[in-house]
Amino acid sequence: MKLKTLESINLKDKTILYRAPYDIDVKEAGGILEVVDDMRIKATLPTLEYLLKESCKIVILTYVGRPDGVVVENLRTTPHAEKLSELLNYPVLKADDCIGGEVDKKISNMQPQDILMLENVRFHNEEMVDDDSFAEKLCLGKDLIVFDGFSQAHRIHASTTGILRHLPAVAGRYFEGEIKTLSHLLENPQRPFTVIIGGMKISDKVDAVLNLLQIADTILVGGAVANVFLKAQGKVLGSSFIEDVFVDKVKREKKDWVEAAKEILKKAQLSGKKIIIPSDLMISDGVLTKIITTEEIPAGWAAFDIGPDTQKTFSDIINKSKTVFTNGPMGKFEDEKFRAGSLAILDAIKELKKVGGETIIAGGDTIDLVRMGGNLEDYSHISLAGGATSEFLAGKVLPVLKALEE
Repeated sequence: MKLKTLESINLKDKTILYRAPYDIDVKEAGGILEVVDDMRIKATLPTLEYLLKESCKIVILTYVGRPDGVVVENLRTTPHAEKLSELLNYPVLKADDCIGGEVDKKISNMQPQDILMLENVRFHNEEMVDDDSFAEKLCLGKDLIVFDGFSQAHRIHASTTGILRHLPAVAGRYFEGEIKTLSHLLENPQRPFTVIIGGMKISDKVDAVLNLLQIADTILVGGAVANVFLKAQGKVLGSSFIEDVFVDKVKREKKDWVEAAKEILKKAQLSGKKIIIPSDLMISDGVLTKIITTEEIPAGWAAFDIGPDTQKTFSDIINKSKTVFTNGPMGKFEDEKFRAGSLAILDAIKELKKVGGETIIAGGDTIDLVRMGGNLEDYSHISLAGGATSEFLAGKVLPVLKALEE
């Protein structure tokens, strides 16, 4: 996949609508709102530095949270502008809206190399329904779009697909890097290629698993996702969390994820692929903990981590791999008692990187876990987009890509 990039268009002295991936939560510290995690802001610095070098006027557009069309004070983009200014070591102006006369006036008064952060676009209901008139207003006074919002690339909104109907657009450095790495996984990974899937829910990963099953050599399954596969094999799981049935109220669909797991296991068997599920688990009744095999978890007990035998099996497979993609922890890592399995897997992945393996980490919980057990620099690539990454790896076409492909 070839994208239109910063080098493919004349940006000199242009007014840029910069679609940023700044959907970042905030927290209060000493009476001041601050962004919880600045990774996505840091990821955009190379693009913004390039635009400044080209003497562009940069107008930043993003949404934050789900304010449902009303102004919510703690979902303003002010903390994001302040953090960006700090990281870029450069002044960032702030608007109190994303459209309207006052905003248009601020933009017309901008000088080359000025940066203006617009207010949360989700303060307007028109954003969520991809209202074309609203999208056109967002584009007023700009020459072209630099799209770096990979985290929102699977959304059909006015600030994603909408704006791309009204102005020429190119991909930013961050967007380009995500697409390049994830495309390589799907098209030409170094083999053996191992995929590790964990976390709480299977519902947001099943399509990716089905697609990666055709590409990967081995899929390792842990966390509560493994519970669904164990139940599909007829195992008794006590009080363990199992996302077995999901009701999509919007589509009015009921999905049985245990049946989906059975189908995945059947397809794996027919294709000769390996899906490896835990052989032992750490379980707890809320007071005591113990290691057992996966044959039967007693009533009142629940699985919270993979056991030592599974840790060794998974680590041995990772050690023999040349590419590893992981999304989701192996257990309830927030509790130190149930963190060993997840950290053991990360240790194996770090060792693989040291000997030249390609290692890709995805998912917010996985990134939080990495920070507990080391540094983000210990891995080849950190994918910062949850839903967009899952949909791309599922083989789905992200709606914004049509406008950004060369």
